[in-house]
Amino acid sequence: MTKVTIDTALEQHHLQKLIKQFPQAEFCLCEELAEEKELLLETEVLVTYGWKLTAELVRRMPKLKWIQALRAGVDNFPDGEITKQGIVVTTVRGIHGIPMAEHAFGMMLSFSRELLAFRGAQSQKQWRRDMSPNEIYGMTLGVVGTGSIGREVARRGTAFGMMVLGVNTSGNPVDGIEKMFSAKKLEVLLKQCDYVVVTLPLTDATYHMFGEQEFSQMKSTAYFINLARGQVVEEPAMVKALQEKEIAGAGLDVFEEEPLSPNSPLWEMENVLITPHLAALSPRYTTRAVDVFATNLAAYLAAESLHNVMNWKRGY
Repeated sequence: MTKVTIDTALEQHHLQKLIKQFPQAEFCLCEELAEEKELLLETEVLVTYGWKLTAELVRRMPKLKWIQALRAGVDNFPDGEITKQGIVVTTVRGIHGIPMAEHAFGMMLSFSRELLAFRGAQSQKQWRRDMSPNEIYGMTLGVVGTGSIGREVARRGTAFGMMVLGVNTSGNPVDGIEKMFSAKKLEVLLKQCDYVVVTLPLTDATYHMFGEQEFSQMKSTAYFINLARGQVVEEPAMVKALQEKEIAGAGLDVFEEEPLSPNSPLWEMENVLITPHLAALSPRYTTRAVDVFATNLAAYLAAESLHNVMNWKRGY
C-alpha cells in the first residue's frame, strides 16, 4: 500500500474524500514530520507546503518518490538533494489565477477610483469632493508573465474594456491578449502601459528584472502592481522611482525581504498599497489544491505522467 504523508492540517472532509477515492493508499497526517522517525522511513509520497522541508529531512525519507507541493512557488525547496535522490516534485500551479487576478484589480481600482484617499478622508470624517476618480476603461494594461495568473488578469482587463498587452519569454501569441512582446522587448510594452501587473515566476532570468532602467521607461502616470516574487524587483530602484514620481504608484503583495522591515520607506508612501503576500488566498484554495493532488495521485497510482512537474532548470 502506498504511504502518503500530509504534513499540514487538512479539514476532515478533504481527508475523507481522499481516503474514499484511494483505498489503495494509506494517508497519514503529521504536522511535525521531523519527529516521526518510522513515518519518515516509510513515506513514499509527501504532500506539503514545504515551509519546513530541508535537505536533511529529504535524506531521512529513503522511500520518497514524489512530493506534491501545495503551492506554485518552490524556490525554498532543497532542490539539490531532491534532484540527487531522483524525487519528482509537482506543484499546484494554475489554482491561483482567480484570487490573484481579483487582487490585482482591487489594487488597480483602489488607485483609479482614489479609494485609499476616500478612506483616509472617512477616517477624518471629511466630506471631500475635491478628488478626481478616474476610469480604467480604455487604459492600457501590461501583463508581464502570461501563465495561468497572467491570463486571468488579461481576461478581466478585457472585460473592463482595457487594451491588454503581454510579455513572456518568447513573445508568442496568447489568447485574450491583443499584442505580445518577448522579454527582450519589455521596454516597448512599459512605455505604453497605464498599469503594469507582474505575475512572473522567480527564476535566474527574472531575478531583478525590474530595476532603475525599467522604471524610468514607464509613464509617470503609470501604476506598478507586483504579485509575483519580491526578488523580481530591485526594491531600492522601485523606492527611488516612487519617491521621484517616475511612476504614479505601486500595489505590492511581495517584497525582497519578508516581512517587510518596519524601516522601509514604502510603509509611509501615500501612493503605495501594501498587502502581506496573501494575494493567492481564498476560501477555495485548499479545495483546489487537494483536487490537483487527487488528479496527480490517480495518475501516480496508475503509473501515468503527473501534471505540473517542477522543472528545476527552467525554475517553474
